Amino acid sequence: MWKILQQNFRFSSWPALFLVVVFGILGWQRDACGQHPPAHPSSAEEVVLPTGMMITPTAAKGSIFQPLNPGLPDLPAFTVDHPVSTLVSPDGNTLLILTSGFNRNYDHEGKKIAAQSNEYVFVYDIRQQPPTMIQALQVPNTFAGLAWRPDGKEFYVSGGSDDNLHVFEPANGDWKETGPPIALGHTSSLGIKIASDSESRDDLAGHPAVAGLAVNAKGTRLLAVNYENDSVSLVDIESRRKIAELDLRPGKIDPAKKGVPGGEFPFWAAFKGNDRAYVSSLRDREIVVLDLAGSPKVLRRIKIHGQPNKLILNKTGTLLFAAVDNSDSVNIINTSTDQIVASIKTAAPNNIFPNQGKYKGSNPNSLALSPDEHTLYVTNGGTNSVAVINLAGDLDDSSVVGLIPTGWYPNSISLNRDGSALYIANGKGNSGPNPRGCRNSMEKKVTCSSGNQYVLQLTKGGLLVLPRPDAAELKALTGQVARNNHFSAAATAPAPPIFSFLHSKIKHVIYIVKENRTYDQVLGDLEKGNGDPSLALFKEAFTPNHHQLARQFVTLDNFFDSGEVSGNGWNWTTAARATDNVEKTVSINYARRGFNYDYQGVNRNINVGVPGVAQRSAMNPANAHLPDAEDQLPGTADVAAPDGPEDEGGAGYLWDGALRAGLSVRNYGFFCDGSRYEEPQDSPSAVPLLHDPAATGVRVAFPANPHLQEVTDPYFRSFDQRFPDYWRYKEWEREFDEYVKSGSLPSLELIWINHDHFGTFGSAIDGVDTVETEIGDNDYALGLIVEKVAHSKYSKDTLIFVIEDDAQNGPDHVDAHRSIAFVAGPFVKQAALISQRYNTVSLLRTIEEVLGIKPLGLNDAVQPPMADVFSRGFASWNYDARVPVALRTTKLPLPATAGVLSPGGAMASYKSKHDAEYWKQQTQGLDFSAQDRVDSERFNLILWKGMMGDDVPYPTVRSGRNLRRSLSRTK
Repeated sequence: MWKILQQNFRFSSWPALFLVVVFGILGWQRDACGQHPPAHPSSAEEVVLPTGMMITPTAAKGSIFQPLNPGLPDLPAFTVDHPVSTLVSPDGNTLLILTSGFNRNYDHEGKKIAAQSNEYVFVYDIRQQPPTMIQALQVPNTFAGLAWRPDGKEFYVSGGSDDNLHVFEPANGDWKETGPPIALGHTSSLGIKIASDSESRDDLAGHPAVAGLAVNAKGTRLLAVNYENDSVSLVDIESRRKIAELDLRPGKIDPAKKGVPGGEFPFWAAFKGNDRAYVSSLRDREIVVLDLAGSPKVLRRIKIHGQPNKLILNKTGTLLFAAVDNSDSVNIINTSTDQIVASIKTAAPNNIFPNQGKYKGSNPNSLALSPDEHTLYVTNGGTNSVAVINLAGDLDDSSVVGLIPTGWYPNSISLNRDGSALYIANGKGNSGPNPRGCRNSMEKKVTCSSGNQYVLQLTKGGLLVLPRPDAAELKALTGQVARNNHFSAAATAPAPPIFSFLHSKIKHVIYIVKENRTYDQVLGDLEKGNGDPSLALFKEAFTPNHHQLARQFVTLDNFFDSGEVSGNGWNWTTAARATDNVEKTVSINYARRGFNYDYQGVNRNINVGVPGVAQRSAMNPANAHLPDAEDQLPGTADVAAPDGPEDEGGAGYLWDGALRAGLSVRNYGFFCDGSRYEEPQDSPSAVPLLHDPAATGVRVAFPANPHLQEVTDPYFRSFDQRFPDYWRYKEWEREFDEYVKSGSLPSLELIWINHDHFGTFGSAIDGVDTVETEIGDNDYALGLIVEKVAHSKYSKDTLIFVIEDDAQNGPDHVDAHRSIAFVAGPFVKQAALISQRYNTVSLLRTIEEVLGIKPLGLNDAVQPPMADVFSRGFASWNYDARVPVALRTTKLPLPATAGVLSPGGAMASYKSKHDAEYWKQQTQGLDFSAQDRVDSERFNLILWKGMMGDDVPYPTVRSGRNLRRSLSRTK
């Protein structure tokens, strides 16, 4: 019934909406695994995202938003995440929608259920409106690539990390994969032999990954783009075998060009006729032109300003259109000359958002031409819209004439044969409460993990179908998109007056980032604010400083992390946005479907913060032993890095903005290469676990961003769960004391204390080797930093901001993105509950306003800072750190007393439930060597069981209700 309603009712109709809600609730109650249909946008009302933007997916007249349900027999209510590509058949009758995302389901022990953990190709009949889903095909792994044979008798799907191609043919009225996938036979991207099991997530090996696909005009050849191998494979369609391979790197083609960047991280392809093809290279910002008449060869390289992703040709093949992320534009290329003839900004019409050329973040990522080829439609993933571009006779005069609102993060757009209907694949949806209805069944306990409530499982995607709007409606829809993205306010609204005052008083900001906790996990037991005590795993006994900071300064009980996981969370936390490449690959990486963790300055486990083999080897000797080391990502381009507002490549981070403003910066742990931490301690390249590396001059930090090379403390250890945050604090304190003496405290300090991530219990030092001691260690280090500033001469002109990069690892009764954030220092309100909705972008905009940093991109340029946090009346402040009682069991050098108890404090009630051996055994096989390598689904289950006990099931009702008034303090 739910599926029928999805396909046949227009969600903008209130009677239909009522039926959907009723039957949705019934479906939820019937589902044996606690799984239920996610909360999808169902009307034109605004839905606020954790990014601070809003969506109105069904604002267009006649629009329909459909979750994508593959009809799994054992999980009938399951819907998918991250649809990324759409494609209409040559005859215009059939629409394909391909997913490339998380799409995993787990049993009650947190183990993957293979039959419920695939990617999907949805097949729709679009000969009538609304379209009808006729089939959902399962594919083990995919990555964006989808292509039809010109006669429509076959279509092809990239196998992603399986390094193969799937061929589907009609059979008895259905589409079926009639033969084995076409194997492409690659080794790893680094030339290393890899395991055949793509589930291993062996980041050091780096599985190959097939991305875009293109078929020639005759339908005889297929070109497959190898994203991780920097190459293309040419496949003979009739024999279904690879007949040629071409490495796109200059040094692999011509030995004289060794070490010259080019062709790396190729993503998409388009065939012109039978013998020429165009391939987009994300890292090297070029479109590679190929001659495929004989042996494949590179004809030329078209340099692009930004990162070209998806490509399409017009019918005659005379024009190539490229969506270009990081420049928020579409480039049009004359294929006779291979010259760019037009570059069109896609964020908005100029009169709607005049600053769009300066501030990036609209993330254009797919294109479609109208049948008459007078109109180009472009999905803007970052602004949740479709740009409608009028193609003028003089292409350089083309411009955006309107915008159409979509769901969250549109990835692809297609049109029906006459252009009267638009089909838009939206990658994500609001996650809502976490867990949602996990409960006990009659047979066995059902936990959050077995209920499949991980944040990447909750951000469901969907298909938006809408009639092509006429000019009058397009004007209204454009206004709606402008409101959704705060474009109007951005042109006129200055920062509130308090920020002029703060800018005149505050000279230093300390920005502290922590790891992976929700609001309810930490502050659910606080006596004020919208917390749920039943979800508080790390109550005040474990986190007295977190509680006291919230109590003494501002309790931000409606704060949302903009990213889902560290992969995109760290980009939002440092740049107020994530590029399209990040959004496309994060969910696949976290599902262990392939890719390396390429999101914090390290690509393919290579530190691209330094340019060549010699410098890289000096930081990590392993780099010297890579095959073809000179051609392994030469230069300092980072495939995931955002550009700066003045088009500076890869310079869109907070520290870049500070340096542009003439401010001094000091980095403690941000964007460092931690691969040497993973070496055995007896290895020559291992980095020893030293309490005070500065005393012996042993370098322990290796920055992985070119602009952090000279401003990073070499003695501050980055992410390593064996190492206590207390010693990170002591190294920061060493430099802080020097700054106090010299009067030279930097304007912006970046500090990463990460022990609230947990892990590596078997080899953690100083007895900080249980969940209780590690969260206590993180809490105490935070308290000590605040105390140190409070008792220094810098207390009058320094603000401290604290945030989690994401909230992925725990439950929250409001939303899986809701998290903790703290602000301490002069002019911060005291003992104030602030329930204004804020987010990661809000916090970054606040830092910018305080220090006089220009916005980094579109999101922080258009969103207001956190004005409610501050008041001129609170110039004086103080803070004394508390010692969590759990730390008394460790070898850390602690003060004799436990610190000042807060009113009604619960520190003395601590009693350890489990020792280090318990946590070691429970987490056997989990990888804590770098952030988010751990199997989060399994680890969540372990955390709940270990902290709450076997007899405490997950709460059964997660309605998102406001608990602010009814909450009484739970000790």
